[in-house]
Amino acid sequence: MKAPLGVILAGGESRRMGGGDKCLTHLGDVPLLTHVIERLSPQVADISLNANGDATRFSAFGLHVIGDTIVGYAGPLAGVLAGLDWAAEQGADHIVTAAADTPFFPADIVPRLLLASEIENLPIAMAATPNEAGKVMLHPVFGLWPVALREDLRAALKGGVRKVILWADTHGVAKAVFPTTPFDPFFNVNTPEDLAQARAFLAAGA
Repeated sequence: MKAPLGVILAGGESRRMGGGDKCLTHLGDVPLLTHVIERLSPQVADISLNANGDATRFSAFGLHVIGDTIVGYAGPLAGVLAGLDWAAEQGADHIVTAAADTPFFPADIVPRLLLASEIENLPIAMAATPNEAGKVMLHPVFGLWPVALREDLRAALKGGVRKVILWADTHGVAKAVFPTTPFDPFFNVNTPEDLAQARAFLAAGA
């Protein structure tokens, strides 16, 4: 299998952070986006950033910036489709998506997603963690997506589908389960309070 391409999803509206580009908020000495790039880049062949609006605001990061191709805010699935379209142009077979506001996700997430897909013989794989009750909870924004499904996804989005799991489950989803100790690696920054917590994690060596 060819090495997948990475797609960082930053197309959200960031309402709980007061709007704007949440991924440009600093965590430590650098923006959240830099933390995500540094974790993802060693694991993939190339990276693009899914973000809408003026792409020049991200020019300092040296990424391909791709906007949604579906009119109106259609959520993460629209970002997945934009990534799949970009990957098809590059001749890639798969993409792995990561959220732009999740700075501590596992440094081995890509090989673990690929392995889960292979073992379970399912086309899509998603990261997951156990909750306090021991139930496995999916993190749909962190997923492995085959380019071969992009037209199916395009049709689903045009038909009004917006929930990631609702579409993914029609094809089958493998789970790559990660531990939540010493903290949840998929902790994401949604609010100023979350940002303070992320700074505490960083200070503790996360």
